[in-house]
Amino acid sequence: MKPIYAHAAGALALSSTIAACVPAPDSTPAPEPVATSTPTPTPSAAPLPPPPMESDWIDQPQTAGSWSYRATGNSTRAYFGSASSPGGAFSLECKTPGRIIELGRPGRTSQSITIRTETASRTLAAGSGEIASPASTVAQLSANDPLLDAMALTRGRFAVETPEMPTLYLPAWAEVTRVIEDCRR
Repeated sequence: MKPIYAHAAGALALSSTIAACVPAPDSTPAPEPVATSTPTPTPSAAPLPPPPMESDWIDQPQTAGSWSYRATGNSTRAYFGSASSPGGAFSLECKTPGRIIELGRPGRTSQSITIRTETASRTLAAGSGEIASPASTVAQLSANDPLLDAMALTRGRFAVETPEMPTLYLPAWAEVTRVIEDCRR
């Protein structure tokens, strides 16, 4: 060990020893508490309850019915319905010459149809048309529209919302994909 380190170590040891011999200072007494007036709390309004949680549309029960597929002339159609709605509660129709897919709901006409899938959600402009019955709400999409892929590949179902009509929770069965693929050929 170098001599300088030995001197430094000795000085450090001596400092510690001297510090240990010095008595601790007297502790100062704690300050006496001062009486203060405590303000009277003003009653506050009770907090509002949190808004009810909106349930996830994908957890809603599936609309009763099943899909059927038909090919006629220059179009192919997939209808979703039940015995109580023989014309279909919802339909997709491929107009082959223009590569257009029409989405429609029979009954009262509306100005929009909203489609919700696991990965996409869009409100489509709609108008009067004839897809499943003489008076229908009909929206059109190009056969290559990504919303159609989202409908076909969603987590088991997609939702169809039309103002003043009950929301439909439809299964994404093969008939949906078949109409889309027919239109892309």
